Amino acid sequence: MLAAGFFHADCAMTLQRLYCLLVIEAGSRHVRIHGVTAHPGGPRATQQIRNLLTDLGDHTADSRFLARDRAGQLTAPFDAAPAGAGTEAARIPPRSPRANAHAERLVLTARTQATDPMLISGERHPRLVLARHEVHHNGRRPHRSRQHRPPRPDRPVADLSQKRTKRRPVLGGILNQYQRAA
Repeated sequence: MLAAGFFHADCAMTLQRLYCLLVIEAGSRHVRIHGVTAHPGGPRATQQIRNLLTDLGDHTADSRFLARDRAGQLTAPFDAAPAGAGTEAARIPPRSPRANAHAERLVLTARTQATDPMLISGERHPRLVLARHEVHHNGRRPHRSRQHRPPRPDRPVADLSQKRTKRRPVLGGILNQYQRAA
């Protein structure tokens, strides 16, 4: 199952709201963040979901459902795009965020760990920050449901039972990654 959600970050320099679409694979917890824009709309969201389906390639058949909220940017063409690949878009009931819990939790994590602690300076800035957050989430961040393993580890997982560990700050110290000290 895939879960999609929109969230926003406010730009401190231009005083405009920037919107981001993210998609998470519920089983593997793998995240894909698709673009940041000040002007979200149905055609742009539809193109982003088409890009996601292209990225998934053969793995599209593994996902039978795409859970999504009732955001105005997610229109009928948005629902039709995954239907062509055999994935049914399921709109959650109104005012029930628990029905799309995976995406809502990821939105909370992305906002509290990446965009809220810093002043966003333009459209390019959250793209860079969220891309770094995506790499951290997919390659290093431990997940309870996966026995404290990241979705797609980029290095061997650190054994924190060792006496010496080394902390490496990411995003200026907002996130931390740990590994065995030499």
